[in-house]
Amino acid sequence: MRKPGERDIVVTALKGAVPYIRMFKHKVFVIKAGGAVFADPDLTRHIVEQIGLLYEVGIKCVLVHGGGPQSTSLAEALGVPSRFVAGRRVTDARSLEVSAMVLNGLVNTRILAACRDLDLPAVGMSGVDANLIRARRRPPVDVPGEDEGQVDYGFVGDIEGVTSETLRRQLEAGFLPVISPLSADEAGTLLNINADTVAAALAAALGAEKLIIATGAPGILENPADPASLVSYIDLVGLARMKAEGRLAAGMGPKADAIRTAIEGGVRRVHVISHDLPDSLLLEIFTNEGTGTLVVADTQTLTAAEQAADRIG
Repeated sequence: MRKPGERDIVVTALKGAVPYIRMFKHKVFVIKAGGAVFADPDLTRHIVEQIGLLYEVGIKCVLVHGGGPQSTSLAEALGVPSRFVAGRRVTDARSLEVSAMVLNGLVNTRILAACRDLDLPAVGMSGVDANLIRARRRPPVDVPGEDEGQVDYGFVGDIEGVTSETLRRQLEAGFLPVISPLSADEAGTLLNINADTVAAALAAALGAEKLIIATGAPGILENPADPASLVSYIDLVGLARMKAEGRLAAGMGPKADAIRTAIEGGVRRVHVISHDLPDSLLLEIFTNEGTGTLVVADTQTLTAAEQAADRIG
């Protein structure tokens, strides 16, 4: 039996969550988690449990996953070199085979297995399924700081559009879609797409209430070398300024681009949280203080409570 003080804490937490449950019931949340989460069985179960709770209170969830660490590990085992430029993976023909095996096979299936263990009706998809993500191969691009000039990212895709009807039907039918960020061009050539980019495009296409990016960092940091320099909230102008000043960690650059895509596509709130912090997803959704960084189009639109909140680091 719980002690009186413990019962008070539980009751207070439940009462505090009720307004958020009412606000977000039947809304769509797109949640993106990197491959590092799904390389650890405990982290996998923990984030799936949190998504399961959102699902149980009536929030329609879409989970987009990465698989970077698994792809790098398998590539090393197969003798396939891995190369990154500006935080993005260069994908040659052999690397593409590794990505397909890891993303659509290993990671997606393991997430579905964790969902089955928790009795969540998850269904796995990739951007290829039902023409979900329409993409074309990225042409060589100029990358600042690269001595060789233009960079050819290989079999990497740029999103041209989203065909969301099948995904919407799955959500309406009560399923929890788990999306791998692979797609193909019109000729059927497989393309690897950054998972943050896919999550942002899906969030915009679905008219999602929130895009939530779970990463290894506490959120967006003023100083990438200082985990205590968490930015509580920021808008697109501030984010662009940080990027221009070189104050975003390498992996945060593509996330910043994805955040802009989502917000300009109509997503009102984007959250960057740590997947390592216990219950970070639930704390970010069901408390005003949150745990990570809240990104909006303009901070002037934040409520007084949101601006005054001492967000947890």
